[in-house]
Amino acid sequence: MIRLTITPKTGESVYSLLIKKELALRRKNQGTLHASGPRRKKREKWSHTTYKGWIQFQDCLGGVVVAEVKSRDAESEWQLLSSFIGFLDRHFRAELLSITLMYDQK
Repeated sequence: MIRLTITPKTGESVYSLLIKKELALRRKNQGTLHASGPRRKKREKWSHTTYKGWIQFQDCLGGVVVAEVKSRDAESEWQLLSSFIGFLDRHFRAELLSITLMYDQK
């Protein structure tokens, strides 16, 4: 499991930006990351169309999002991580201050 902390440049909510972008891409039938699982307040679970695993994230104070990248196959976790970071960079580069990675120490 890999944890990410995504910090915005301003106080704007990264969580709401992610939700809006996913909905816009779904309407256009584009995008490889999509919502999956039950909806919960201020929490989301996304899956990738190609890579096994999922990304769970939640809204935090100050517009920060904390995300966990998980895969049953630890060897493919990097692909899911790479896809998610690419998504963030492609769509939100101007709005983000930092993305911090933390690896699970087992």
